[in-house]
Amino acid sequence: MSAVTRRRASPKPTSDLPTRSTAGLSRCRRCPRLAAFRDETKGRYPQYRCLPVAAFGDETARLVIVGLAPGLHGANATGRPFTGDYAGILLYETLYRLGLANRAQSLAVDDGLVLTGARITNAVKCVPPGNRPTADEIRTCAPYVNAELAALPEGGVIMALGRIAHETVLRAFGVPLAHHRFAHGARHEVAGRIVWDSYHCSRYNTQTRRLTTTMFEAVLGAALREVS
Repeated sequence: MSAVTRRRASPKPTSDLPTRSTAGLSRCRRCPRLAAFRDETKGRYPQYRCLPVAAFGDETARLVIVGLAPGLHGANATGRPFTGDYAGILLYETLYRLGLANRAQSLAVDDGLVLTGARITNAVKCVPPGNRPTADEIRTCAPYVNAELAALPEGGVIMALGRIAHETVLRAFGVPLAHHRFAHGARHEVAGRIVWDSYHCSRYNTQTRRLTTTMFEAVLGAALREVS
């Protein structure tokens, strides 16, 4: 049993649709390489969504989880962050154990999953080839995640999954990267918000045990306890 008391997720509906802060996101083609890769992928997998992926979860949440980018066969296919691929397994199971989700699996946008008190987004909204966005693509996509993070009031908590997500959060608030170094389990005070770092819950990190279930639940639980 988790050391963190499990909260009960309410039945309040959770939207998969873009909010005002991401208006026009689904039509974005500002990164030529990413747009071309989406088109190519759509040709190979016509059933995939192959569009930019908006944030998912409770729009009033004071805990925002920031990942890297949609997975080729995950969010790029389903249209929901961390849904349909390996990276989402540990994330959603942990959210469920901590009482932030009403079910332990995220399978599709119509699966009835509801998040309460948490919201998930990515630093880059389109699937990048090889899961590696370029620096220019990260900068070009920044206005979307910047708007999402700006909506988080002071006292809110951000969980950054991986170094790129960590650096994206710092840039969103105009904080020099050298002032806050990424490290798993590190806690930072940034522009009136609390930022916690975790290794990304990727297949590589979990299978090599660089990130274990216990490690991930501990850091996400610590972030959750700070939500005011």
